[in-house]
Amino acid sequence: MTSTPRTAQTVFAQLTRDRDLADIDREIMRAFERLLDGRPEITDGSLKVVNIAAEAGVSRASYYRSPVAAAIKEILEAPDLKRPEVDDLKAEVTTLRKEMRELRREKAEEVRELKDMVATYANQIQVLALRNVELEADSEALRAHIAGTPGNVSPLR
Repeated sequence: MTSTPRTAQTVFAQLTRDRDLADIDREIMRAFERLLDGRPEITDGSLKVVNIAAEAGVSRASYYRSPVAAAIKEILEAPDLKRPEVDDLKAEVTTLRKEMRELRREKAEEVRELKDMVATYANQIQVLALRNVELEADSEALRAHIAGTPGNVSPLR
């Protein structure tokens, strides 16, 4: 007995009792059960019509004509259906990609803010350097003035 949820087993058992199923129908049921159990043989394991048909070795048209298609739809609509690990992992990958996009956005915003801050600091440094040059020039002019006028101002040194 497989670990397929009771819902699938019940629906498939009822379908088997109510109808005379063809080999294609049985292959579709087995393929669906493999995908539910997380044991795909051909596909990536996600529960899609394309994958069910590929696992069963039938066309999608044959899948849709099969009475098993309606039973599978009923099973998939069951709220307590345990999805295979592949679907869980794909959902986690999607969540992680969203988080990664958000983190990249935040990082880009932080980089922009830091670049603005660097530009502001560079401007301030430039203003201070120019002011420092002016003050040094004023200081030199005052020293020259002091050295040239011995009577009015005397150095304290």
